[in-house]
Amino acid sequence: MIAAAAIVVALLLAPAPAFAERLVTSLSSHHVQIASNFTGTEIAVFGTVDNAPPGGRDASYDVVVTALGPRQSFVTRRKERVLGLWVNVDSRQFVEAPAYLAVLSNRPLAEIADDDVRRRERLGIAYVRLLQRIGPDFADTVADDAFRQAFVRIRGDRGLYRESERTVTFLTDTVFRATIPLPSNVPTGNYDVEVKVFAGGRLIAQDLATLIISKVGFEQYVANQARDNALLYGVTVALMALATGWLASVIFRRD
Repeated sequence: MIAAAAIVVALLLAPAPAFAERLVTSLSSHHVQIASNFTGTEIAVFGTVDNAPPGGRDASYDVVVTALGPRQSFVTRRKERVLGLWVNVDSRQFVEAPAYLAVLSNRPLAEIADDDVRRRERLGIAYVRLLQRIGPDFADTVADDAFRQAFVRIRGDRGLYRESERTVTFLTDTVFRATIPLPSNVPTGNYDVEVKVFAGGRLIAQDLATLIISKVGFEQYVANQARDNALLYGVTVALMALATGWLASVIFRRD
């Protein structure tokens, strides 16, 4: 009896479990099909924070949505003027870098979390891992690296890298919406859509969704042939070029 009473007292005196918020997200579409008339589109991200503490938190919620496209390798070159000509003098290869990257938030990232948290959680383009091949080694570079800045600028000019503040909108205290813009030149492949919720500068919940972008119709057939039957594809393209040139010479021939 004494032991049972001790257990009951211990349970009564034990601290109440902390609320563990749960994030539930959904995409307006999980599959985007690109045809010949594709001019770009948008994907809406909806989310809600479940199991919020009664009466709300001391700090309001913040949301960061990061969409990362398929991993590819790219080369960034640095040119200099030599004897009146612009020539490549140096280059760096970015290995397995995201071909598309969009970071959306409800307010500036610096106001959501401090540098240590943003670095640990990879929040923002400045903290996304971009591995470079430097000789036989691979290394992630700092944000002010010249080649990294040039790579990010080039991808940004093409609409493939973007960081947008105040583009996540709260519909209620716990329900939010964001829009991921996909330009006409968006790469095909599998995309990861990471959604992270912060409160008081601390990560409290996160979720991950998958988006697939693929080509359909004649474009997909040509891409498949180029990949699966490279020799036949090359011969066919060469014959078509010759036939087009011959036909043009017949049409525009002067008698």
